[in-house]
Amino acid sequence: MRLQKFLAHAGVCSRRAAEALIRKGLVRVDGSTVSELGFQVEAGVNVVEVSGKRVELSGAKEYWLLNKPVGFLTTVQDPFGRPTVMDIIGSRVGTRLYPVGRLDMDSQGLLLLTNDGELANRLLHPRHKVEKSYHVRVKGRPSKADLQRLRGGVEIEGRRTLPCRISVLGTTRRYTLLEITLKEGRKRQIRMMMAAVGHPVVKLTRVRIGPLELAGLAAGEFRRLSGNEVMALKKAAGLNQK
Repeated sequence: MRLQKFLAHAGVCSRRAAEALIRKGLVRVDGSTVSELGFQVEAGVNVVEVSGKRVELSGAKEYWLLNKPVGFLTTVQDPFGRPTVMDIIGSRVGTRLYPVGRLDMDSQGLLLLTNDGELANRLLHPRHKVEKSYHVRVKGRPSKADLQRLRGGVEIEGRRTLPCRISVLGTTRRYTLLEITLKEGRKRQIRMMMAAVGHPVVKLTRVRIGPLELAGLAAGEFRRLSGNEVMALKKAAGLNQK
């Protein structure tokens, strides 16, 4: 959306008056003064200010990253009263968000929450091939044959998993730490995959979705995504960036 159109839709002034504000150098986008009338901005991604005051569209899209701890359900509410991720983030954001994808109660790590349904659907659908990476501690030491079988796809619940990438990050006498990268996200998929080759999961942490990484957040912490991160996610999901 053009900057002057954004200002008009936000109720600051008419589009013509908005053009005058831009020419006078009174409008900043992401901290920088903008004088170009055709400058493109996106609600919920770019921070727009007029004379030092932030301007927002009602119903703007929000994008947040949570480092989900163990013990919380990835859902908006639970009929049995169990704790959900919304108990961590919901009341402190100020708008209704929805978790993107699944992390079961015993899993942890990167969880995206947004009210952008189109982006959420594209990130989840395997057609768009947005990768998700996990650090997975399993019992025992999977053989080369086990790993090759997993990479090629195994049958779980009557359906074969898509090919994936797996690398060994480390081993101990009792456990192996793997990095597993998928392009799909079936319910409890990794746990069932590893059980299928006889190496049950002990700990599962999602560390990446597309270009978005978990680094820098402790368990239970969350933050708003930067404009660059949102644009990178949309690009990975094949959304038009015009």
